[in-house]
Amino acid sequence: MVDFSFELGSFISILDYLGTIAFAVTGASKAIAHNADIFGIVVLASVVGVAGGITRDMIFGIFPTAFSDPIYISLTAASGVVMFFLYSKLKRQMATWLVFDAVGLGVFSIIGASIAHQVVGLEFLPMLFAGVITAIGGGILRDVFVREIPIVFVKEVYAVASVAGIVVFYAILSSGVDIQVSSIIGIVVATGIRLLAMKYNWNLPKVQES
Repeated sequence: MVDFSFELGSFISILDYLGTIAFAVTGASKAIAHNADIFGIVVLASVVGVAGGITRDMIFGIFPTAFSDPIYISLTAASGVVMFFLYSKLKRQMATWLVFDAVGLGVFSIIGASIAHQVVGLEFLPMLFAGVITAIGGGILRDVFVREIPIVFVKEVYAVASVAGIVVFYAILSSGVDIQVSSIIGIVVATGIRLLAMKYNWNLPKVQES
């Protein structure tokens, strides 16, 4: 997907798969909370897991990776089925999945930015857009599908963590540092901010109505 060395590429791929599963689990959980049947659970799990990447690829004129590599849809569908049968047990481990979700946020952000870098070069806005849409696109569609205001617009430091990771990735890459090192640092920044936001319940300021 991205031009990394074999060792780092394998590591990023593993994180990518874990992030995809974690995103799918959050989608399935949302579907279950809205009393969806097994089909709805699998669909929402898949939407959250791959929709951001599909949207990014289509915008940049790339055949979607989720269609060319069946492992992504397989992971999201399997996650939905597992959640259908084991939700009562797995919901106790939701905190663990939220950690994976944070890792997925960081990985998806930098993978998206890296793909834009391959397509258009070192251009900040396309890299930022591609990274953010990859990281939060699925979650936005998830909430829209269940008729809720997307949580990234009203609560939690989520998209901002993605933006911060991409900005750091771009800045370090612009200074001439290797893309492999830049990627790891960007992932750590985005993931770290998200984990801190979860721990300390950080939220962005809102307008206070009188």
